[in-house]
Amino acid sequence: MNPWNYTTIFFPLFGLELDPPRSISLGPLTLHFYGIIIATGLVLAVLYCCRRCPEFGIDADTLTDGVLYVTPFALICARIYYCVFAWDEFAGDPISVLYIWQGGIAIYGGVLGAVLGAAVFCRWRKISYPAALDLVSLGLLIGQAMGRWGNFFNREAFGAATELPWRMGLFNQVTGAYEYYHPTFLYESLWNIAGFVLLHFLSKRRKYDGQIALGYVAWYGLGRAFIEGLRMDSLYWGPFRVSQVLAAVSCLVATAVLLYQSFRAHDPEKMFVRLVARAKAEKAAAEAAEAPQEPAPESPETAKEAPEDPNEAPNGAPGEQAGDVPGPEEDAPSGQD
Repeated sequence: MNPWNYTTIFFPLFGLELDPPRSISLGPLTLHFYGIIIATGLVLAVLYCCRRCPEFGIDADTLTDGVLYVTPFALICARIYYCVFAWDEFAGDPISVLYIWQGGIAIYGGVLGAVLGAAVFCRWRKISYPAALDLVSLGLLIGQAMGRWGNFFNREAFGAATELPWRMGLFNQVTGAYEYYHPTFLYESLWNIAGFVLLHFLSKRRKYDGQIALGYVAWYGLGRAFIEGLRMDSLYWGPFRVSQVLAAVSCLVATAVLLYQSFRAHDPEKMFVRLVARAKAEKAAAEAAEAPQEPAPESPETAKEAPEDPNEAPNGAPGEQAGDVPGPEEDAPSGQD
């Protein structure tokens, strides 16, 4: 099926008929809506993660650096994943593997690339890898929910033919008729939104680093395993849909680890955010102890009570000391005429 054969998109249940453009031209520059939507999803994900950074012990500036570092990993792996399992498209012209602007990336490859890039970055910047994955997985759900609408603009990633009430109609300009399919891009977008809402609230009560990342793998894998089975453009490895098998296996593994961890005791003080807070407090205390202590200022009452002249008598008479008081012999008459 060639996506370029399709034009108008029709949802009979809602009586909604649309013909969204695939791209927009700004002078000599052509911007594809797929790329615009992916970039928008990335920006929204970064903004959300920056807001939640303090809850995971990660600095917002460090997170931004990480996004710039990890994004190339994700793009390269997304392309490699697609090309490996769709090699027939490139075998005749291997150099076309580099023509990424012509389309052909896989979300699962991008996720694997992001996980790999994050591992390298966290080791370099001495950040807890499980804590970083907890935060990043929430951002991934935002990006994936948004990014699926790029498939809508491209008239791709739809499912098998169906007559269900919520079916999506695509007008085939070759046959001159509507064809109705499962809107799998919409299924996955809604599934990711639901997963984001669920994990957003669970993340505020997480018991150990890595818990939310495992929840992401389990949730996304469960949904993708079913949705991938409906798609018409899956990548195959022999008789198997690659992404469906990967989704199912990752879901089972993540669920098993979550169940195992649920029976273990977890010390909240060992979470990365607590360790960072403790390290900052200890550093502040050490700096305060090393700082020079200034003498306390003299109070006005103390200044008034303290005599300025050590020879000053208690009654304040200047020059009069105890030895200057005349004795009784000096005051009596001598007895001579």
